[in-house]
Amino acid sequence: MRDCPRRLASRSSFRQWRPVPVQAGLLLAALAAPAQAQTQTPPPAQPQPHARPIEDATFFDQAIAWFNPNAAKTEPAAPDAVPYAVTFDVSGDTSVRGAITDASNLESLRRTPPSGAAGLVRRALADQNRIVAALYSEGYYGGTLTITVAGRAPDAPDVFSAIDAARASGPVPVVVRVTSGPRFSFGTIRILDMSGRPLPDPPRPRQLHLVPGEPARASRVLGAEDVIVDRLRDAGHPFARIASKDVVADHANDTLNVTFRVDPGPVATFGPFTVSGTETLEPGFVAARIDIRPGEPFSPERLTALRRRLAGYEIIGSVRFIEARQLNALGQLPIEVQVSERKQRYVGFAATYSNTDGSSANAFWGHRNLFGGGETLRLDAQATWFTEASDAVPDADPFGYNVSATFMKPGIFTANEDLVAKAAVLREVTNAYVRDAVTFLGGVRHRFNNDLTMQVGIDLEASKVEDSTGTADYPIVGVPVDVNFDNTDSLLDASRGVRASATVEPFAYFGNDGAGPVLMKGSISTYHAFDEDKRFILAGRVAAGSIVGATYSDAPPQRLFYVGGGGTLRGYEYQAASPRNDLGIIVGGLSFFTGSLEARLRVTDTIGIVPFFDVGAAFASEWPDFSGLQYAYGIGLRYYTAIGPLRIDVAFPGNPDIAGTNYGIYVSLGQSF
Repeated sequence: MRDCPRRLASRSSFRQWRPVPVQAGLLLAALAAPAQAQTQTPPPAQPQPHARPIEDATFFDQAIAWFNPNAAKTEPAAPDAVPYAVTFDVSGDTSVRGAITDASNLESLRRTPPSGAAGLVRRALADQNRIVAALYSEGYYGGTLTITVAGRAPDAPDVFSAIDAARASGPVPVVVRVTSGPRFSFGTIRILDMSGRPLPDPPRPRQLHLVPGEPARASRVLGAEDVIVDRLRDAGHPFARIASKDVVADHANDTLNVTFRVDPGPVATFGPFTVSGTETLEPGFVAARIDIRPGEPFSPERLTALRRRLAGYEIIGSVRFIEARQLNALGQLPIEVQVSERKQRYVGFAATYSNTDGSSANAFWGHRNLFGGGETLRLDAQATWFTEASDAVPDADPFGYNVSATFMKPGIFTANEDLVAKAAVLREVTNAYVRDAVTFLGGVRHRFNNDLTMQVGIDLEASKVEDSTGTADYPIVGVPVDVNFDNTDSLLDASRGVRASATVEPFAYFGNDGAGPVLMKGSISTYHAFDEDKRFILAGRVAAGSIVGATYSDAPPQRLFYVGGGGTLRGYEYQAASPRNDLGIIVGGLSFFTGSLEARLRVTDTIGIVPFFDVGAAFASEWPDFSGLQYAYGIGLRYYTAIGPLRIDVAFPGNPDIAGTNYGIYVSLGQSF
């Protein structure tokens, strides 16, 4: 690298100013280097004078990657510990102070003194690169940084003797002085092919997060590479890459100009797929579910859909696609599908509590690959406790239970048909009724595509139900048809897409002549993120249902509709927003309607708040007439984890007299819908 001045030159006018590439400093040199070379080991840092210009730091890409405010928070106790006190003196734009202290190991590890004077010097030297990276990450390229330890630069010849002298009188003083300089903004952004011509149909600056006039954060330059490459891969170029990038800091205008040179590579089609990693699964299980055929245009979206489908089988823990390094003789891209399997057997325990819905505890055992073809079996034993005596049956024991077995066999006819079945013995206690029953639901689920499925089955029930009118037996047979559509991006925390379901089930009673009633219900949820980082998501859901061809005397109480509680109308007791008889006892409705609206706001990466509004009721009429519609409002707290958000909602009813409570508290994993 050629010798360059320590500070990028700036002239009084643009006509006189000659752009100096940012590769003048070691840190910015890597930003201008080809993307494929960024994993090389950087040259060792050279000793610097006391005042260190920000440009003369270390390599750009890796330094920004190193910037992690959560890194190195603790260290084991060190021998010959050297306590120190660190002071930050930030001038210029002091709003960057938080980024500086977050990046500093001197600050984050101040309660864990290093070993000996050499350990303190190493920590101070390492902070030079970390703080410079933090400044670059906020768009400050023209400042200076000075770190002194016991009044000496960390690389001064007498720094060790100065530390030894200072520690005799207390913690060693460490001073970090930063002059931020002006914040740079993005200037000219160009995307060129290898011949120097503008790339056809490039991503827009806003898609790159490199909008002229906005702060020139270094991380956005690196993130723009992925956007460009992804755009080309979506267009069928699997080997697209950033060949180089030129980054020029214009100190006269405080702008950062960036030029990307892109090698799109050839257009390709999918080639043959091979499978590896299976252990207990039958060898052809994964291959039979790869619905991408050789010769189809290459598309990362198709691979994403395939990964999602394969990961939906419980035995498959992860799916990785390894693309060949070159095309075959037909211009196709061979791909290896590498899967890893989860443990076949599992056990677990779960418990829930709600002041409106009652409490439950559930123990379960499961097998993810029962016969080697992805078959699943799960056994559940659940105990429930109703919060108080049932209004309909005051002397009923409030304890309930549900012992069930659920089985699924993939690919009973083709890879797109699955057999599903569930049998249960249960006792259910609610305010409207108490039910003892044996149930069975079985059917065949057909997958039309990655988003749409339909299931047709048989529903059998033998139950004894006691309500306010007495006790009756209900031997029921039904034929449910379920349709489900889901193109959302996450099961537990969707940020875009639509999720919809609909059920139509005609059912009748054993021994009765003639057609029985028809139960119909459906719901639709939609999600929209207003920003790229998904920090503001608006989510809405509506649901409705009806029983046609039945009266209260015909319809079994357990098949009527009830609204109220965490799953329908938060802030109301379970079933509270439902029709009642003359004695005020809940009797259920022949129809229902519910709706929810949530604004999901992320305050930090792990904490969010969710104001929400719910509306709904069940109705005595065959179709919803919206008389007596109830509403509730509240706010929720979300703690975002790797598997999904933990949810705590507090809801307040619009009509506490009908709700039966003044508030409701709900805790679960995942969003409310």
